[in-house]
Amino acid sequence: MKIDMMQQQIKKIIQNIEKVMIGKTDVARLSLVALLAEGHVLLEDVPGVGKTMMVRALAKSVNASFKRIQFTPDLLPSDVLGVSIYNPKEMEFTFRPGPIVGNIILADEINRTSPKTQSALLESMEEKSVTIDGVTLKLEKPFFVMATQNPIEYEGTYPLPEAQLDRFLLKMKMGYPLPNEEIEVLTRSQKVSPIDELEPVISLAELRDLQQQVKEVYVEETIKQYIVELATQTRKDPSIYLGASPRASIALMKAAQALAFISGRDFVIPDDIQYLAPYVFTHRIILKSEAKYQGASLERILATIISKTHVPIKRAVK
Repeated sequence: MKIDMMQQQIKKIIQNIEKVMIGKTDVARLSLVALLAEGHVLLEDVPGVGKTMMVRALAKSVNASFKRIQFTPDLLPSDVLGVSIYNPKEMEFTFRPGPIVGNIILADEINRTSPKTQSALLESMEEKSVTIDGVTLKLEKPFFVMATQNPIEYEGTYPLPEAQLDRFLLKMKMGYPLPNEEIEVLTRSQKVSPIDELEPVISLAELRDLQQQVKEVYVEETIKQYIVELATQTRKDPSIYLGASPRASIALMKAAQALAFISGRDFVIPDDIQYLAPYVFTHRIILKSEAKYQGASLERILATIISKTHVPIKRAVK
């Protein structure tokens, strides 16, 4: 597939999402970065800002099967993964897949359920498979989880464990729309919901092809060194208890490949790394207790690390 044709497809997806999500171009681009990099997204924000609508718009745009899991305190792992039911006629157990079996999965309010049920997602997000009663079922590609969560300060929420957070390629916030954007939302929703009129702009086969092309984006050796140095600095910072892991470095590289591809380049540049590092690293880093009490924030610490880390000056091209 030619580069210009691929860029047209990406442009169509973003424009299609913008028919529903007013003023959220950055969120749409980042969501597409995660999808093309075969990662997952954690959206954290207050209720009602359009988190669910973003996932549905993305699924419709790429003609993917969409499944929604509403996480509640009484949800069980079997409600997510599926269950084997005995069939008396056939005298054998039949597996009934849960909502995790699909292309694009909305894990809605993931932090409202217990850690035991949250952990049911770990295998599917990392290995792209589910195991029930010792039988492993491979999930169809593409497989993409976009989880939403309310801020931890909200009543009735459970913090996601570090192992779960590490499975998300990106973590981001939606934010409230500007007044003029919110007026436009009201206008578009006055008679019919815009999501109901959304049509696919590419096929699943074309999406798989785009995902494969992203892997071919060139990452120069100095760029890899830059990624590792940023991760290393998070491990050395005196305010940080747990720094970015090697998995975080891999995630940053893959996300940068996808961002470069979306931007029309076949090579990664330092700007890609600097832009994505906060989205990739923040949820993987833990501050020391004393740093929290002193009012330190991960965002400011990461910004300082990025500003002080040497940037490769060699142009990262083949």
